[in-house]
Amino acid sequence: MDKIPFTLSGLEKIKSELNDLKKSERPKVIQAIAAAREHGDLKENAEYHAAKDRQSFIEGRITELEDVTSRAELINLSKLSGETVTFGTKVKILDEENNHEIDYQIVGPYEANLELKLISIASPIAKALIGKEEGASVVVSTPGGTKHYEILSIEVIPT
Repeated sequence: MDKIPFTLSGLEKIKSELNDLKKSERPKVIQAIAAAREHGDLKENAEYHAAKDRQSFIEGRITELEDVTSRAELINLSKLSGETVTFGTKVKILDEENNHEIDYQIVGPYEANLELKLISIASPIAKALIGKEEGASVVVSTPGGTKHYEILSIEVIPT
């Protein structure tokens, strides 16, 4: 089984979601199913079918998160040098076409959130940046075409 890299905060979020699903959402949906059963004929009971669909989603997500947490590998960011782009580092890059600066932190696939500027280590841009030093130019093939970036700074984010 392949290990899945996580920052401490990312792993804590996944564990929190798993705990919430098991201790809060699962009991709620069980109650909703029981209440819907009391309404009679299950074939035409929309509440029952909606609750069963929700239960299926919750159980599937619990199974997925249990698998993810069992394969989680916590990366100690305090041991990173910050000299090159690696998992966990925050990198400021310059889009050489429009001189737009962008900050990203490279995280595991289950932590990625573009709105929060967290990109997956498996993304094309992260793959292109990994191992590069400050000042390096990077070419990234994207679905929208080739992009050129310059690495302006690399920072290790303490956990």
